[in-house]
Amino acid sequence: MALSISISTPTSSSLLPASRQVGRLTSRSAKPATFSIRRPALTARAAAGNAPTSPVDEVVTELDAVVGFSEIVPDTVVFDDFERFAPTAATVSSSLLLGIAGLPDTKFKSAIDTALADGECNALEKPEDRLSCYLTKALANVGAELAHQVPGRVSTEIDARLAYDTQGIIQRVHELLNLYNQHDVSADRLLFKIPATWQGIEASRLLESEGIQTHLTFVYSFAQAAAAAQAGASVVQIFVGRLRDWARNHSGDPEIDEALKKGEDAGLALAKKVYAYIHRNGYKTKLMAAAIRNKQDVFSLLGIDYIIAPLKILQSLEESVIDPDVKYGYVPKLTPAIGKTYNFTEEELVKWDQLSLAAAMGPAAEELLASGLEGYVNQARRAEELFGKIWPPPNV
Repeated sequence: MALSISISTPTSSSLLPASRQVGRLTSRSAKPATFSIRRPALTARAAAGNAPTSPVDEVVTELDAVVGFSEIVPDTVVFDDFERFAPTAATVSSSLLLGIAGLPDTKFKSAIDTALADGECNALEKPEDRLSCYLTKALANVGAELAHQVPGRVSTEIDARLAYDTQGIIQRVHELLNLYNQHDVSADRLLFKIPATWQGIEASRLLESEGIQTHLTFVYSFAQAAAAAQAGASVVQIFVGRLRDWARNHSGDPEIDEALKKGEDAGLALAKKVYAYIHRNGYKTKLMAAAIRNKQDVFSLLGIDYIIAPLKILQSLEESVIDPDVKYGYVPKLTPAIGKTYNFTEEELVKWDQLSLAAAMGPAAEELLASGLEGYVNQARRAEELFGKIWPPPNV
């Protein structure tokens, strides 16, 4: 996910404030795609049980029906027409930097040029240190530009090459935080996106104890999610569709096999289980579902804190007109009450540590985590290689 913005939120959101417009960001010039949620006064009120009669001329869509239950987050926004939209929050990553560098003219291009002209980076003797410095400065520069344009929080990707280095992650977060402070972006406007290895989870625990908000990604098992919640992570991101894809082509993962025996989808089952666990224990962690494959996934996850959905699914929801009264028939599938009724084993309710986490992670989580890290590492290397080729930037 290069840059994310929200459509709407039913309550005050800790990640993405409410918005009624959305665009998408790509790494190439593209026509803008927008959603205009036309009825801001008619937010979903099904829970109240006293929905008013809709205006005769009201056009209600499936998208209108679902935005009252979960924060709906498009996984991309149009990048070359940023000013036409009202983005509310963002994620800055190596892939985003590659997209910016690959475009001829964007308002964020100067943020990268400024990073490449940084005297501190240029003074470093080792090429690898210099390129890493460029990458860190570029992430903060672009993130700061975004923070000055969106009212919500900016999540900054932490280098996946540090995924198994707790102190390295913490040091990088502090470096980024210091850079953001130089741009007058305060810590409460920031999230730091960290891979959910044990070392990443430990880094999250220590950073959250300092008041620094973390966003744990590549979560493919209950053990990872539970350990992250115990650590106090602000956001945990589960990839629903990737677990489903793995289950279709593999077997032998106890957690997935258990879900399949119950006739459940592996990804949706994990999201439900983690949501129940968080609410059973009263953790502050917010749950985000990603890798959404279809509209039914959205309907099945209603009530979860955040749903990252592809633009084509959002378009389908927006184009599906329903009877206005039907809108109030949509109900959340996930509610805090399930925390009281969900049956957990004694093993699942332990205080997680490195050994228990390693023992509980099945082949699906291990393989998908490794694959995700490899992808992030490759993106970071590509960005550094590109910076090495285009240095020095113009006018330096």
